[in-house]
This record gives sequence, C-alpha cells and structure tokens, in this order.
Amino acid sequence: MRTALVIGTGLIGTSAALALAARGVTVHLTDRDPEQARTAAALGAGTDEAPEGPVDLAIVAAPPAHVAATLADAMRRGLARGYLDVASVKGGPRRELEALGLDLAPYIGTHPMSGREKSGPLAATGDLFEGRPWVLTPTRDTDTEVLNLALELVSHCRAVPVVMDADAHDRAVALVSHMPHLVSSMVAARLEHAEESAVRLCGQGIRDVTRIAASDPRMWIDILSANPGPVADLLSDVSADLDETVQALRALQSSDEAKRFEGATGIGEVLRRGNAGQVRVPGKHGSAPRTYEVVAVLIDDQPGQLARIFADAGMAGVNIEDVRIEHATGQQAGLVQLMVEPKAVPVLAAALRDRGWALRQ
Repeated sequence: MRTALVIGTGLIGTSAALALAARGVTVHLTDRDPEQARTAAALGAGTDEAPEGPVDLAIVAAPPAHVAATLADAMRRGLARGYLDVASVKGGPRRELEALGLDLAPYIGTHPMSGREKSGPLAATGDLFEGRPWVLTPTRDTDTEVLNLALELVSHCRAVPVVMDADAHDRAVALVSHMPHLVSSMVAARLEHAEESAVRLCGQGIRDVTRIAASDPRMWIDILSANPGPVADLLSDVSADLDETVQALRALQSSDEAKRFEGATGIGEVLRRGNAGQVRVPGKHGSAPRTYEVVAVLIDDQPGQLARIFADAGMAGVNIEDVRIEHATGQQAGLVQLMVEPKAVPVLAAALRDRGWALRQ
C-alpha cells in the first residue's frame, strides 16, 4: 500500500492515518467538517488535499448510520482500488450496500476493537490499535487483493487480525461492548442526583464500573441505533437477572430463616456466575487470564512518583504486569497497586522497602 484516503477524521480515522503516515504511506484526509481534516493534517496524519487519482485503499471512518451512503459515494466515484469501513457494526452496512446494487468485490467490512472515551482528531494516537483485535468480515465475493490491503492496514497499525462473519461480529460486540456501555451508563446515572456526602465516598470500584459512561452520547446513539436487536436481547437477560437478584435481596430482609437462606443462596449464585464469567475475559496480550498478586505502595501526589516506583521495580528485575491507582479522599496521596507474578512479590516488596517506599499489607 502506497496511498490511502481516510474519509472521516475522528478518533479512529485519524489514529489509523497517523499509523499509516508513520510507515511511509501517503495519506489523504477528508471530512464533512473541513476544519477537522485540517486539524488531523496538522497532527501529521496526512494531507487534506484531494488525491490526483484513485488511491490504493479508502478507509471510511464515518458513524454507522452514514457508512453505507459514504461508501456508495466513494465507490461510484472510483476513489480507490479497495474500500473498507471501521464502523462498530458490520451486518447492517453491508446489507444496505447490497440493497443499493453495488459490486461489493472491492469492499470489506472491518472493526478495530479499540477506542477511548474522548473523540475527535485531537484524541487520536498512532498506537491506538497496537496489540488490539481488528475484526475483518470478508465474504466469498471479497477480492483477495482487498483482503490483503486490509491485512496490510492492520499490520501497519500493529493490531491483531481476527476474521469473523459480519452478523456473528455484531452479536459479539453487543455482548462485550454495547450492552456493557449501557449498563455502565445506568449505574453512573444513579450518581447524578445522589447526595454529595455519598458521592465523596466513591472508590476505585465505582470508577471502574462507570469509566466508559463518560463517552460521547451522540456517538453511542449512532452505534446502538445500528445494532439495537442484539443489545436489547442481552439487556432482557440482564433484566431477568436483576429481577431475581432483587427478590433474593428482599428475602434477606425477611425474619424467616428459610427465606433468608433462600436469599443468600440466590445472591451467592449471582456472584458465582459473575466469577465464572470474569475468568473468561482474556488476559494480557489476549492470552489466557492469569492470576497476579498485588504489592500496594503508598505515594504522595507529586510529579515523578510513579516513574521512581517503576524504575525501582526494574532495578529489582520485576516486570509490572498491570497497575491501578486509588486516590485518597481529601488527601494529596494515593495507593498504587502493582500487579506482579506471585513469585515476584517478596522480591519486589523487599526492594521497595529498601528504597524507602511505604507498603500496605
């Protein structure tokens, strides 16, 4: 691939353009908002000047509701040898293109499984997709050349290609992305009118659950409008689980010992199923999940503290597998939770204590 055209310079489009430009591909940028395309160009994602002729690959990074129309326009104008989109829903856009009577041999639907709570070109980074799954949904009609161009794009972005059927993809993202986003939003909505004294007690748990609720509502309305059925089916199942959980909690309030036992059994089953599902979430780099142990370090909220901890861990020969920070309420301090292999715990703990760090047991 020598040339590409990115149509839509939001977070995903600009991030892909940055990755391609960094690898020597000549990238042309266009957007319904010319100022947004100019911003992406100023960031080094390419040029907002139109290409002189057909490019190797056109990448449509429009909202799901506009993908089919944007692709149809590009294909009718012959802007590229191959075409793909990066929308989070795949079955609907393809069916729309089929209904328009277009030859879909030069097209492949794709979806990079990466993003951020922020949107727009200023939120873009060239490494956004690194190590993340990038779903490709070829059909028997897809040209081999177009599939190879898509694979080349994924390689330039250092993502991991995953081939799926379009409808299977839509059911999957409903489960692992769309439904969880709505659940996160519903939990976060409980905080909107909560008493300030309660909100001040928020800890890492509520932050973890509500983090994705900070995303742009307009973007998510577009996404959910393109995949409502599978998401509604999943939420119906969640609703049934909620009804049973509420009944179990009510039973725990009973003065009847048998009912309390029944309630405890019901809650225990919900928590057990949660454990069973959570352990299926892929671990580091998509591998099987592994159990890490935590070394908790108290730090002051000052510049350079994290860098010192990581440097000291490196000097001890310990790899930090993951990290979380819990900020103390009303204090300029926090707790850094370093996740490491179990065998590394005594080595890291001893090294950090020797270097003056305060550890929490």
